[in-house]
Amino acid sequence: MDPSRYHVLVEQAYRKIGDAFENVDGEDADIEPRGDVLTIRYRDGSRAVINTQSPTWQIWFAGGGRGWHFSWDEASGRWLDDKGAGDELFAVLARITKETTGIELKF
Repeated sequence: MDPSRYHVLVEQAYRKIGDAFENVDGEDADIEPRGDVLTIRYRDGSRAVINTQSPTWQIWFAGGGRGWHFSWDEASGRWLDDKGAGDELFAVLARITKETTGIELKF
């Protein structure tokens, strides 16, 4: 993957995440962007952190006591975990958010 393609895909993913939280009460879940890192603070004090990993062309996600490394899959057009478990970035974020706050994100 070339750097410009990677950055476009990351920008699209970050925008999609921001849009999903747009109508969520900031008391329930608040996104704090800082450079290439998105930190989501949940009402119970827990956090989820999403950040880029340009050397590996990945997006890393930590939340719910776990971590994932997502790589872009051209065939499916999705960010899939690099362990082959079939986990997808937006589905994992939606699941962690639902488990933490009860809020169902729409992607």
